[in-house]
Amino acid sequence: MVDHAPLTSSDAASGAGQTPQPRSAGTRAAILAAARDRFAAEGYERATIRSIAREAGIDPSMVMRYYGNKAGLFAAASEIELHAPDLTHVPHDELGARLVRHFLERWESDEALTAMLRVGATNEAGAERMRGVFAEQIGPVVSAVCPVPEEAAIRSALLASQMLGLALCRYVLHLPPAVDLGDDEIVAWLAPTVQRYLTAELP
Repeated sequence: MVDHAPLTSSDAASGAGQTPQPRSAGTRAAILAAARDRFAAEGYERATIRSIAREAGIDPSMVMRYYGNKAGLFAAASEIELHAPDLTHVPHDELGARLVRHFLERWESDEALTAMLRVGATNEAGAERMRGVFAEQIGPVVSAVCPVPEEAAIRSALLASQMLGLALCRYVLHLPPAVDLGDDEIVAWLAPTVQRYLTAELP
């Protein structure tokens, strides 16, 4: 069951008679802890607002009040770590291949990344989270190897367009050609483009 609908008056009324929950950092922490447990155990699609609220010991309306819907809660609760590699010791002409292969390994080993891509495409909290992840985790990697560090932001954005586009086609939309390609084939196709984004002079 997927809980995307906004809280209604009838939903709110269903909590009538229950002990009021305080608006506190402790309540938010309990919600986020329960959400991380449920999303990890059941995945994004199967975890529900009700199961998360039950584990946190609160009424579901409190979860909705703080985070709006399941997508907003997932964005707040997800711990996204790209484990970006240090490229400063990688041979110059292998930078693109190394980064493409790294992204493939991360997408295929952490389903939370795919779930966040789905959420980010339709939910502003998810989109903001993805922007932050790339700015904080990929920006410094690109800055360390690009010819002009001041160009890191635009180069990171181009890199993101390539890698997120691949992930969308391969892991979310499941386009047959993108799904059927092996990792080595994808690296061979994309590495030259990523290499150009990282090291070529701006046009």
